[in-house]
Amino acid sequence: MLDTRPLLIKTDFPFPTINRKPLETLQVNLGYKCNLSCTHCHVDAGPTRSEQMDAETVELVLEYIDSHPIKTLDITGGAPELNPHFKHLVSQARATGMEVIDRCNLTILGEPGMEDMAEFLSAEGVTITASLPCYLEQNVERQRGKGVYWESIAALKNLNQLGYGRDKQLNLVFNPDGLNLPPSQVELEQDYKQELQARHGIVFNQLFTITNMPVSRFGGMLLAKGLYKQYMAILRDSYRAENLDTVMCRNLLSIDYQGYVYDCDFNQMLKLPLASNGKPKTHLTDLLSQDLLDNPIITGEHCFGCTAGQGSSCGGALEN
Repeated sequence: MLDTRPLLIKTDFPFPTINRKPLETLQVNLGYKCNLSCTHCHVDAGPTRSEQMDAETVELVLEYIDSHPIKTLDITGGAPELNPHFKHLVSQARATGMEVIDRCNLTILGEPGMEDMAEFLSAEGVTITASLPCYLEQNVERQRGKGVYWESIAALKNLNQLGYGRDKQLNLVFNPDGLNLPPSQVELEQDYKQELQARHGIVFNQLFTITNMPVSRFGGMLLAKGLYKQYMAILRDSYRAENLDTVMCRNLLSIDYQGYVYDCDFNQMLKLPLASNGKPKTHLTDLLSQDLLDNPIITGEHCFGCTAGQGSSCGGALEN
């Protein structure tokens, strides 16, 4: 696969300098193994990936949570539910009263061995943020594979029966196709709610629109099709300085499956670790008693993806 990393790091278009605000969210990647291989996946996750966070590192994450005033644990992958320590991490984190988010691809809930996963998430009061790049079958399957749409619909109906979309938080995630930036999050959410209700009787709470980042699988596709320069020009031309104040890396730490620390999930994929105390690569063990307030954030040209247009973060658009 072609790699955009050298182009994003050594660039003629430097991103503005930004620093950290108080930490609110710990985003933990439990591994790159997934049952899907989506075209927009910036993690290059898939069924052949074997990387998984071990039990010792999971305990380290819980130790870090105990020693820092974190509001939210955001669990991602791959398909994080495939990690054998997923339930332990969720239960222990929820016992502290903090919000736990599961970045769920929906289809995983129907996989063999996962028959009780939806009920577990419901019983623990976990927020589910689920990828559904469109409410139309053709568009979903072009990005995510044959059969994925109806598996996702079945999972959403099951989650609705468990109270998700009403008294339990269910968010959906839209990723655009091709070179497009996401449309208005507010307007698209209305369309999603109308269409999913009318077609399938499905309800959900919020829609998050997320810009496709030019890294890993999506970045490789751009290079292979000769579209990389065009896409980067779109991101730079759509830059809005007002989004700098609310980009997710200001209040978030990203932890990889080995326990190394990054300013965001995209930096993790680009192997741009957080720098701290003069170390070029920081492990979570180095931060158990350290405050990162005002620490400089490692940036590259990919950061224009988070500040383009209405802005983009793991919580959707930065502007309404």
